[in-house]
Amino acid sequence: MSNGDEKQAVRKLSGAERAAIFLMSLGEDDAASVLQHLGPREVQVLGTTMTSLTNVSREQVGGVMEEFVVTVGQQTSLGIGNTDYIRSVMVKALGEDKAGGIIDRILMGGNTRGLEQLKWLDGRTVAEMLRLEHPQITAIVLSYLDSDHAAEVLAEIPERMRHDIVMRIATLDGVQPAALQELDEMMEKQFSGKQRLKSSSIGGLQAAANILNFMDTNTEGAVMEAISDVDEELGGRIQDLMFVFNDLGNLDDRSVQTLLREVTSDNLVLALKGAEENVKDKLFRNLSRRAAEMLQDDLDAKGPVRLSEVEQAQKEVLSIAKRLADEGQISLGGGGDEFV
Repeated sequence: MSNGDEKQAVRKLSGAERAAIFLMSLGEDDAASVLQHLGPREVQVLGTTMTSLTNVSREQVGGVMEEFVVTVGQQTSLGIGNTDYIRSVMVKALGEDKAGGIIDRILMGGNTRGLEQLKWLDGRTVAEMLRLEHPQITAIVLSYLDSDHAAEVLAEIPERMRHDIVMRIATLDGVQPAALQELDEMMEKQFSGKQRLKSSSIGGLQAAANILNFMDTNTEGAVMEAISDVDEELGGRIQDLMFVFNDLGNLDDRSVQTLLREVTSDNLVLALKGAEENVKDKLFRNLSRRAAEMLQDDLDAKGPVRLSEVEQAQKEVLSIAKRLADEGQISLGGGGDEFV
């Protein structure tokens, strides 16, 4: 097996797949030790990826292991400080915006046991814990969670309160470390955790837009309508930062091709039933002639479908797009700043 074959095999894998193969190549005890140091979303992604891996070739395993050895060999203190290295790696992996908050958490120290433990709970449980809290507290907590998790929590919060909380998230301009520590201690009274995290870089317009992107269309529309009724300018600014399905027409060709490899044909057909023509044209242009013809035949043969099914399919495609953007595989453009 040549070195070139290994590199070619690895290039076909996503970052999550490479990590999953590496973990599966370790013994059970060593793999468990690694997972103990990961966050809930990372564990979920890796677990899902490991269960979906099939027919992993010897070249792929060898290439992943070689890449790991090379990467570890480069992680020395020679010529680069730890802080600079962490910042550089995080920005390259996650993008400037998302990396900024994570870097703050890592480098500022602190001990946000209670808040971090929330990330392991389902949306309904978190919503119940916040039921009697002030909306500003809820806004800070949702800003601290990952956007898709925060969307699950927001969906469990009474409808009359949702727009107020999203407005508070959008206008949140950071949180003082002392206030965040006080909130963490309050959460710690309800349960305990272990992670060492602290951040003041939470909230803001993009955080509000990201959370709404993960909500179902009806709920998202109701929240945005309520926000616009109270503050039309703020509603417009949030809307400008949201990435919707029709914004896929603004992606570069390479990003579209990467996305299409991850989306099932059935889901794509459903999603395209409600898409604008420029989006359909963009997607068709990035398929092979045969694949495009088959997709068109499926679209023509597809009868009337419920709007809710179309919207759900589009949400799933967007979720895949955001995951790929988080992994650095594609760049999302269109409806505002890039999601990272």
